[in-house]
Amino acid sequence: MARCADPRRAAALGRWEQVGAIVGGLERWLLPSECVLCRRAVPAGEGDALVCGLCRVRWRAVPDPVCVRCGQPRELDEGCRLCAGWPEGLERVRSAVVLEAGARDVVHRLKYEGWWRVCETMAAPMNRLEPLTGRVSLIPIPLAPRRERLRGYNQSERLAAALGASLGLRVRTDVLRRSRETPTQTALTPDERRANVSGAFVASRARGLEAVLVDDVFTTGATLLAAAEALRAGGAVRVEAVTFARAVSD
Repeated sequence: MARCADPRRAAALGRWEQVGAIVGGLERWLLPSECVLCRRAVPAGEGDALVCGLCRVRWRAVPDPVCVRCGQPRELDEGCRLCAGWPEGLERVRSAVVLEAGARDVVHRLKYEGWWRVCETMAAPMNRLEPLTGRVSLIPIPLAPRRERLRGYNQSERLAAALGASLGLRVRTDVLRRSRETPTQTALTPDERRANVSGAFVASRARGLEAVLVDDVFTTGATLLAAAEALRAGGAVRVEAVTFARAVSD
């Protein structure tokens, strides 16, 4: 189990894991194991995985070469336009897969259909991402309280917990919080996204921290940049980020 510094959050995570074990046992007993993406039976050798091996191998890894800072795929002789104007604070971002087809579907299941147990499967291709080395602390991007109540959980926190459990890294949910509600980013331009989340986070207990932010999807980096700015203002010495998927333009 990933370590969590906030006792109340740790207890809540422990309860969710217990609930997950019970739910998983009931699912295996009452229903044949079925992939949440293709709806085909999951082979017995894959246990109670929610995504079958065939769907997982269809996820396309973010192709090399990538920008050394933001992780966006690019030609070797091209500069990166995406992060050229980024402020200091967020040193490096890496993502595991391209946001397309099945990867997009699994993110949708996680965020909007309550399938938080897919985080274990989503975390697997993230384990090898470069920022996840040494004794870094994992910092999930916090949801606004109202949105978390409606969803029932924070998908970034569940993903960080799965990563922490897999890699033995500490999950810190006591460091970063939302200071205000923000409208959804879906229909906004990159500049509007930056303005929307500017000053939306506050950090405490971050002094001396080597932090890796965890989120489900990278689109323009606006949310990660705002969170990193808050962590650096709170005293973090280094801030990087990892996401499961990345929106990439060919």
